Amino acid sequence: MKYIIVLGDGMADEPIPQIDGRTPIAYAQTPTMDMLSEKAEIGMVHTIPDGMSPGSDTANLSVMGYDPKVYYSGRSPLEALSIGVPMKDTDVAIRCNIVTISEDDVPFEEKTIIDHSSDEISTEDCAVLLKAVQEQMQNEIYQFYVGTSYRHCLIWDKGEVVPLTPPHDVLTQVIGQYLPKDDMLRDMMKRSYDILVNHPLNIERKKKGLNPANCCWFWGAGTKPMLSDFKEKTGKKGLMISAVDLLKGIAVGAGMDNATVEGANGGLHTNYEGKAQAAVDGLLKDGYDFAYIHVEAPDEMGHQGSYEKKVQAISNLDQRVIRLVVDQMNAAGEDYRLLVLPDHPTPISVRTHTSDSVPYLLYDSRQNLGNGLTYCEEDAKKGPYVEKGHTIIDKLFAE
Repeated sequence: MKYIIVLGDGMADEPIPQIDGRTPIAYAQTPTMDMLSEKAEIGMVHTIPDGMSPGSDTANLSVMGYDPKVYYSGRSPLEALSIGVPMKDTDVAIRCNIVTISEDDVPFEEKTIIDHSSDEISTEDCAVLLKAVQEQMQNEIYQFYVGTSYRHCLIWDKGEVVPLTPPHDVLTQVIGQYLPKDDMLRDMMKRSYDILVNHPLNIERKKKGLNPANCCWFWGAGTKPMLSDFKEKTGKKGLMISAVDLLKGIAVGAGMDNATVEGANGGLHTNYEGKAQAAVDGLLKDGYDFAYIHVEAPDEMGHQGSYEKKVQAISNLDQRVIRLVVDQMNAAGEDYRLLVLPDHPTPISVRTHTSDSVPYLLYDSRQNLGNGLTYCEEDAKKGPYVEKGHTIIDKLFAE
């Protein structure tokens, strides 16, 4: 028996007037999920524990069976594990996004945040910019590490876990009230803008009509994480397939392996087929019992506020990931159980995460689990409700 989770990050949403009052999941072309729904259990799961922030960190920990109230120590430390940062117990890791803020002639505090991903800047380009920051700001206390795309890491020696605002929570807003209260962190953000605003790479980006990656934005502070071993916990040898350091870091912390997929970048035009194939090969050829396929694109399109692109991302997930996995598992004659779900909603209307429950689809190749519902938010509310998100994986592993 093989076990698979396909997670469309931020896929859940609210009804959108421009698409006939339907959600992106309900509106998207999803023939594979429609077919699976005929024999699948459809329901809702609450992935964000009450009182906790609705981040992909807490939500994905839940889906993987780790109660965030027990295991969560901050987002950036999980990403640091993926990057390979040798964190000490006294270190604090902080996410360092390279974002786009307005370049109008006003004081730094009065500028506006335009884009949390700098037009989904490539890792190669962003590494050049981060090097410029390192050369002028790095020291024994503050160390910068290159991550993926716009997502990077700052390690603060003997640091403090201070409150910091995620940039995607304050898009289009004036940044002053959301800057760090810590004097040094705030000053470093301001200095990073001075370093990057006229960097040759950003000048070229603007000539090409791309948003400049012109400021470091700090958020997600936390201490070294301590996750229990996934195989010891579940008896399953697991493989993570993701383009983002957060998920890779969770896998490292849980003792799982990470698959490297060329062209997987966390954006709308990621290598969907490569992710599907990595999962199938891991399950059928390499002896893994469990594969976790994470696709970031729906979340990114939600942050961009584009319902058209979010619908496309969900269609891609269905036809270029789930269909390939299902077809190959069926052709191999391998028994499997499949769980499809988002980690949290990223509604187009707010362009950031919410704590609402999300719809799940649970399919078993051996038996009919169908409850007469289709896979979308409205129908899923008529099905079972899983109150504690970290127990949803028990449904997947149930025999």
